[in-house]
Amino acid sequence: MKAILKRSDKKEAKRQRILDAALEVFSEAGYAGTSMDAIALAADVSKPTLYMYFGSKEQLFEAIMLSGRDEMLETFDLSSADMVSDLHSFAWNYADVVMKPQFLSLARLIIAEAQRFPSIGKAYQEAGPDRVLRGIMDYLEQQKKNGRLTFDDAELAAQDLWALILSAPRNQALHMPDKIPKRAAIARYLNNGLKVFLKAYSTKPKKDLEALDRLLNK
Repeated sequence: MKAILKRSDKKEAKRQRILDAALEVFSEAGYAGTSMDAIALAADVSKPTLYMYFGSKEQLFEAIMLSGRDEMLETFDLSSADMVSDLHSFAWNYADVVMKPQFLSLARLIIAEAQRFPSIGKAYQEAGPDRVLRGIMDYLEQQKKNGRLTFDDAELAAQDLWALILSAPRNQALHMPDKIPKRAAIARYLNNGLKVFLKAYSTKPKKDLEALDRLLNK
């Protein structure tokens, strides 16, 4: 049994090595300019081995997108009864994922290829960001039913939350890869964004802002 698990671990490690190498090659050469030969070389595997894991360049690119999607979806796993704590946890979980260098590289790659390959951008948007947005909307709707939030349009409220907590530092990171904001700079935007969101949408903004301050000063 241990031998089977060890082989499975090795196979998964090799698969991840291929995905990491492929993302780097795709990011440098673009989708059209990337060959399976170049990916095999970067991943230090033979071409037959590469095709054993991924049958085509399209399948490999799709796997990269899906791995990013899965990580993104995990950020909205909220189970606490404390709304302020939930929002704070989501904000940092989301930031920790999308500000990773490899995730930023994936975002740049998809943006660069979206015009030539619109299906790629559409698939990624539907598989990742749209599903996260749906999760945020569902959560905010539940908090509205609980009497904690007030809004007319759940999508606009969710988009506000998303934009307030991270749009500025993420845009900077996307456009200037050599100037990724430090954690303290991200915290400045994130904490302020949560405060603005609670002021705008909380039914008890004073109480929730005090709860957020206690959380931040721990």
